[in-house]
Amino acid sequence: MKREFAASVCQEGEWYVAQALDVDVASQGETPEEALENLREALELHFEPPVPTQAPQIRRIEVEVSAN
Repeated sequence: MKREFAASVCQEGEWYVAQALDVDVASQGETPEEALENLREALELHFEPPVPTQAPQIRRIEVEVSAN
C-alpha cells in the first residue's frame, strides 16, 4: 500500500535534514534529494511490521583450565 506524507527539508550545516510532518521520522543526506530518498527508506522501515526475534540458546559447557 502506498501512502503520501508531507515532508520538510532544511539545511543544517553541511547536511540536509528531511522530516516527515505526519509522523515522527527524519533522515539526512548530503543533498535535498538524498535526504528525501533516505526519508523514504526510513518511513518504509518505520511502517514495516515487527519481526519477532529468536531468543539465543544458552547452553552449559565444561572446560578444563590449569590452576596457575
